[in-house]
Amino acid sequence: MIALVQRVRQATVTVRETVAGAIGPGLLVLVCAEPADSELQAIKLVDKLLKLRIFSDAAGKMNRSVVDVGGGLLIVSQFTLAADVSGGNRPSFTGAAGPVQGRHLYEAVLTTARARHPEVQAGEFGADMQIALINDGPVTIPLRIA
Repeated sequence: MIALVQRVRQATVTVRETVAGAIGPGLLVLVCAEPADSELQAIKLVDKLLKLRIFSDAAGKMNRSVVDVGGGLLIVSQFTLAADVSGGNRPSFTGAAGPVQGRHLYEAVLTTARARHPEVQAGEFGADMQIALINDGPVTIPLRIA
């Protein structure tokens, strides 16, 4: 499973001109399932997100997690994280899970996150979405969960 994590001051995802999810300070997480992924990777991803120490402590060091700071999670599916441009200029997305598996694993991430964290917002799988964010830092962390 591939994820791109951004520490944000705020973020929203809009679908069909309606805000589908919004958070204040927290993490915007773009998620892509890969064909070999299972629910185990979804669980591992949520575990990592909740423990990832990328928020500043009183001394200004990245030493606090989203749980420690009471931040939100905005989780958005994004199959384009699996883009492969090694064969030319047009990306191939064969590295992404198919739509049925991708939806299932995205929903597994959401279900796990909602069971473990009080503020979880989401986009809509497969929809054309617009994301607005204020990146804090900026801090952007790529993750690959095997």
